[in-house]
Amino acid sequence: MVMASTEEQDRRIVLEFCHLLEKSKQLFNGLRDLPQYGHRQWQAYFGRTFDVYTKLWKFQQQHRLVLDSKYGLKRWQIGEIASKIGQLYYHYYLRTSETNYLNEAYSFYAAIRGRAYYSRACKEDRPDLMVKKLRYYARFIVVCLLLKKMKLVRELVIELERQIQEYTQTYEPEDALEWALVLDEIKGFIKADAAVSVLHAENANPIVLSHSGSGSRLSPLTTPPCERSPQMTLSLQEILIVGSAIEQAKFSELTMDMFRMLQTLEREPQETYHGMPHHPMTHGGPHDASPATNRMPATTYVPGSKGYIENGDNRRSLRDNPHKYLLYKPSLSQLMVFLSSGFKELPPSGALLLYISADGCFSTTKHPQDYGYELGGLGLATSMKTRDGTDNGVPPRGKTAAHFKEPHCLYPGDLYPFTRRPLFMIIDSDNSFVFAHIPKYFGQPLVILMSPQDVPQNFQDVHHHGSIFTLFLHSPLTALCYICSVGDVAIHHWERCQSYVDRFVTEASRLVTRCRMDEIEQGIGYIDSSYVQFFGDDFLRTLILRFVFCDVALRLHRSFRGRHMRPRCEPPLPGPELLEHPSLAHIILQLATQLDVRGHFSDVPAPEGD
Repeated sequence: MVMASTEEQDRRIVLEFCHLLEKSKQLFNGLRDLPQYGHRQWQAYFGRTFDVYTKLWKFQQQHRLVLDSKYGLKRWQIGEIASKIGQLYYHYYLRTSETNYLNEAYSFYAAIRGRAYYSRACKEDRPDLMVKKLRYYARFIVVCLLLKKMKLVRELVIELERQIQEYTQTYEPEDALEWALVLDEIKGFIKADAAVSVLHAENANPIVLSHSGSGSRLSPLTTPPCERSPQMTLSLQEILIVGSAIEQAKFSELTMDMFRMLQTLEREPQETYHGMPHHPMTHGGPHDASPATNRMPATTYVPGSKGYIENGDNRRSLRDNPHKYLLYKPSLSQLMVFLSSGFKELPPSGALLLYISADGCFSTTKHPQDYGYELGGLGLATSMKTRDGTDNGVPPRGKTAAHFKEPHCLYPGDLYPFTRRPLFMIIDSDNSFVFAHIPKYFGQPLVILMSPQDVPQNFQDVHHHGSIFTLFLHSPLTALCYICSVGDVAIHHWERCQSYVDRFVTEASRLVTRCRMDEIEQGIGYIDSSYVQFFGDDFLRTLILRFVFCDVALRLHRSFRGRHMRPRCEPPLPGPELLEHPSLAHIILQLATQLDVRGHFSDVPAPEGD
């Protein structure tokens, strides 16, 4: 009788596990059908999915012995559950921009590797299981790249290469070439990201700086100072990061420029959550403890997690990090949908940032009358007319291409409707300057930062490594080293040089504020009010001041001669009062002396008409 009762109980445990497993798979697969844009459509669904996976993970821990003996639970199956939880956290990070969830994804991925859940996958004689293992490695590498765990990244790449070899030799699969390309992409991406090496003081080995140490993510130590004024009313709430540059290093639908910019627009992760305790569950033995079971955002946590405040109409008006959309080579229609969604989600006093890294789509019109559509624009999903005049698109039948506007090109005029709300744009392209003529029809704050349209001959072949302009916005010191061919810097020297960058940013911030005060009091030193309204936001202020650093550095650099080799902005920042101020030039030259590259710079900036 007791045995029958035990068997019945075991059967119920197996049935409940199967039910939770099937339910979790249904919910996980359903995530693919959710719209990538908007917020309300997916938040509740993510909450339900996290809730089921929380139950599933705890259930398999509590009943491991029964599931091992009666269900035949294998370690790779536990690994698959953990891998999906890691994916959930990563995609929740992508949708919310909250970097703490990136740490949670890492904790589950690291546990899979540390506990060798997939160690016997090759013994199962199932190629689909090996593919799951390879995909796990690729996802883990992306998370580690975003968290700057470069030593682990290199270890994972070696392991992935070994696993790919084993997979292709064992099964001779049709996707062998695809996995070889994935491996090449990863290696190329890592090489491109290492623009400058910072070396250990004692053994000269490369070390990895924290995000705050490199200046890539904001922290209390790296946030530029600001003298607040009542006009500084706007906060960055919605961001669209678009990567469409053809020849640039990319991995997992992240180009190098996208990778750098998304980190620039995030704060350093905090150590703890609000309402999510940090202690592992210990059911099932210490080796199978969940790294973060109690930190899963259950349904009650998701809508009101850290950084989100619901106001009366259920719209979120405050975030720890601005919300981002990442678009890799989108079509024009996709870009418009995501832009419209970000526009719609803006709360009062919120600003939208549009960053685009793309190749230019050039016009042949000699005397344009319509700056919105006759100067060309940016190539998106299908790149059309390239700078050398070749055409990657297909002209309409029966007509020459000259009779038609390129349908896959993003023109400045396409963005006019979005100037109804505060808009901050960064255009990184060899055709960036065509966006300088966007009118302020609606009187809303509008700032456009535009990359140089050309680079010196010795930088012509480095497009694969990412844009120099975006590198300046991401890490000014790295960019300065890069344009001066400084390949490595000792850590103590790097920190000393970083102090000069901090001095520059502090002085530039003071000058921006002073220019505005001079304008009010004396009518001189004019700086457009759009800059002042954006200047109160930590992220936008950082971008503006790093743009100033880039402009001053390239102005003084002997190789970047000619207006087309320096950035532009609209509205223009005041020249002598800010961009040509002697104190800023002096700091750049002092920094160049510290780096022993003073010969790359002239004492007098190149004249504007060069």
